Amino acid sequence: MTLNTPAEEATLIRAAQSGGLRAFESLMHCHAPALYTLALRSLGDAHEAENLVQEAMLRAWNSLKSFRAEARLGTWLYRIVINLCYNRLPQLRRLPEGLDEDWAATLPQAASGPEALLTDRELQHVLHDAIAALPAQQRLLITLRHLEDLRYDEIAEITGLPLGTVKTGIHRGRLQLRTSLAGTGLA
Repeated sequence: MTLNTPAEEATLIRAAQSGGLRAFESLMHCHAPALYTLALRSLGDAHEAENLVQEAMLRAWNSLKSFRAEARLGTWLYRIVINLCYNRLPQLRRLPEGLDEDWAATLPQAASGPEALLTDRELQHVLHDAIAALPAQQRLLITLRHLEDLRYDEIAEITGLPLGTVKTGIHRGRLQLRTSLAGTGLA
């Protein structure tokens, strides 16, 4: 299930805040894949990621009445997942150094047609492996920016890191990815 409009999500949030379990389940069904991806990329372990997302959903249910819609629900849920990741991986809180540049714009455009599908999948696998090899905080920031397509200010809000630190971490992660991907056609 996907929510087509913010109004649909707002209606479900109000219903869930009033104790509507089905509304809450619908919200979680929409957000669970992104939460799992974030947890998996942060922790690097599928079983741990599943457990963490379940715990995050339980915390969300218990705290939903206090959700004030000042932020998007997805941002609030990401914050819960990130906090749980911080508890499991304290090294996520270490601060990186550096400045930002737009590394993603250097990626080649995907080729079209069935003959290019295998190559695209192979390149995607190489890219995901390179991201998985990043230090925990850089992996988290790169995931939020490029795989979840969040803005820098949203990432700062979710992670609780200063905006400059977010930009720095993403820059460092991009530099490390560029080095790792040299010769693969992705850097």
